[in-house]
Amino acid sequence: MRRRDFITLVGGAAAAWPLTARAQPGLPRRVGALLGYGENDPEARIYLAAFMQGLAELGWTDGRNVHLEVRWAAANPERISMLAKEIVALQPEVILTSGTAVTSGLRRETQAIPIVFTVVGDPVGDGFVAGLRRPEGNITGFISQEASMGGKWLELLVEIVPDVKQVAILFNPDTAPDGGSYYWPSFAAAAGSLKVEPISMPVRSDAEVETALSTLAREPSRGLVVMPENFTVVHRPAIVSTAARSKLPTIFAVSAFARDGGLLSYGPDYKDNFRRAAGYVDRILRGAKPAELPVQVPVKFELVVNLKTAKALGLSVPPALLARADEVIE
Repeated sequence: MRRRDFITLVGGAAAAWPLTARAQPGLPRRVGALLGYGENDPEARIYLAAFMQGLAELGWTDGRNVHLEVRWAAANPERISMLAKEIVALQPEVILTSGTAVTSGLRRETQAIPIVFTVVGDPVGDGFVAGLRRPEGNITGFISQEASMGGKWLELLVEIVPDVKQVAILFNPDTAPDGGSYYWPSFAAAAGSLKVEPISMPVRSDAEVETALSTLAREPSRGLVVMPENFTVVHRPAIVSTAARSKLPTIFAVSAFARDGGLLSYGPDYKDNFRRAAGYVDRILRGAKPAELPVQVPVKFELVVNLKTAKALGLSVPPALLARADEVIE
């Protein structure tokens, strides 16, 4: 299915998602979804459409035997808290979430309603599950990025910018896994091996992004890694444009950044994670308990290189890196 078709699918379905009573025999089953993205983000709509397509493939048709109640939190802590209460009050049979902060907000509101998360980095460290094989509670789901990815992003950035001396990793401590510390050990270890100075860069607003990146770019031979979490995805226009203006070579974990003008990205295919999450929602609707469903790791990854941005930065992308790329933007 093409990206435009995904957007059309979810846009058309949204109009048919009314508020309904708690599922009763003969009535459609109610599924909640609290997503950390902005409602008008085309990429987020694609993720939701992938989830709905996965449900359809398993026999769940919106408006016939399932109703999906969707709320969009836009990485706003106050909105997350409000919408978590709202979703729980609807008493759905299972709730889909995206992001650490969103999953945490729902966990505070219910320990009974099953929750299936996507785009969560460290569900054990954040207390969502007791272990990956045995979640033991009402929560399970699909990890977005493993901790070792911090080092991988730095290795790829150094491959395309071999003379880089200092690299910052940008995140919002209010929404990032473990407050931003989840990826730091592998990032710092790789920095030591590559003779690069690692810098921690917490931000909480577009204004702080502007200040932090402008300051970082004042000295030559500096680069940037953008941590994958709801804040950075929601604020990607500001992050991508500021990195471009500052002439900062930057690697991202989510392909949408590279397609929107970022230099390169490497990470799991989020559409695939959302599609796979439909399988767990299906199993829960058919009687399975989250405690019986082990947390899953990503299985599909994608490397995207933006040659147009590389040219603007005066960088020559190594042929070996281009050969490994799943998508090259020219």
